[in-house]
Amino acid sequence: MATIGIKEIATLAKVSPATVSRVISSPELVSKKTLNKVKKVIDEMGYRPNRIGASLRTRKSGNIVAIIPDITNPVNAGIIRAIEQGAQSAGYSILLGDTQNLEERERHYADLVLAGQADGVLLFCSRIPFKTDPNQPLAGQLPPLVNGNERIDSDEIVQVAVDNVAAAKAAVEYLIDQGHTRIAVVTGPDDVPSSKERLEGYHYALQGAGIAIDNNLQLAGDYTAESGKSCAEKLLLLRDRPTAIFCFNDEMAIGVMKLLQRQGFNVPNDVSVMGFDDIHYADLVTPALTTVHQPLHEIGSTCIKLLIQQLKGQVVQPGRQFLPFTLKIRASTGPAPR
Repeated sequence: MATIGIKEIATLAKVSPATVSRVISSPELVSKKTLNKVKKVIDEMGYRPNRIGASLRTRKSGNIVAIIPDITNPVNAGIIRAIEQGAQSAGYSILLGDTQNLEERERHYADLVLAGQADGVLLFCSRIPFKTDPNQPLAGQLPPLVNGNERIDSDEIVQVAVDNVAAAKAAVEYLIDQGHTRIAVVTGPDDVPSSKERLEGYHYALQGAGIAIDNNLQLAGDYTAESGKSCAEKLLLLRDRPTAIFCFNDEMAIGVMKLLQRQGFNVPNDVSVMGFDDIHYADLVTPALTTVHQPLHEIGSTCIKLLIQQLKGQVVQPGRQFLPFTLKIRASTGPAPR
């Protein structure tokens, strides 16, 4: 059992060694019937392909590096699962790089591609972790790469996300339709592109309804529940308090709700609260959180699909691909109090 190899697998599956090799390296080239038959023998015999030897022969590592700011963030959980599934089905492994939003770590994981330890990059941050010449076309200086969620300011990169401007605008317009005119926002950090875009959408919605923008109702959080609580405390000190609070992620929204409840306010009768992302916990808190649903699994699966296409030598159109968002109306929002 310890010495089993491709030839033995081929004999047991009654196929050629070349077919077994294709199942391992390029499963998309094999019929579903043959693929299932060979995989069944591989699983039964506990065979594991020699990735190092294969990379020496093909000059491909069989790895994809995913550069993610924080793997503990619930938003990233659905994305990570989707890219793992997509990579495995295409015969690749994911090298997960948790950078804690540090540029030095981003470059460290990007270097895996330059060193031949990975074939492509899934980038879920807003910086390009490679040294590039601004006087040359960007696309020609990068390995196969797809950017997800956080926008990079370039039309030469394949990017996948929701339209944050439109999503935030729709969320605020819903609150306006409920009679709210004092709508506060708890944003993310100033240097995060998605936060800037959501703030832009918030402004568009207010302007479209003829509601003046009040800077006192705009507070910056850091995407943690604790920052949501801190911002809620400040908003409650205002003489003319908001009747609705829109948070740029669900964790901050949950923090806002907990602080309001602790201070004796009823959500949503006194203050409505809306989040963004629709993480797993959004439907489990009390009251259930109204939020903007991002199709996180679809974002991940689309990113890995587009990267695999590049790795196969296919031409993928650069630019932003927007996936659909939806409003999940739950119990944390309601009509403005009279």
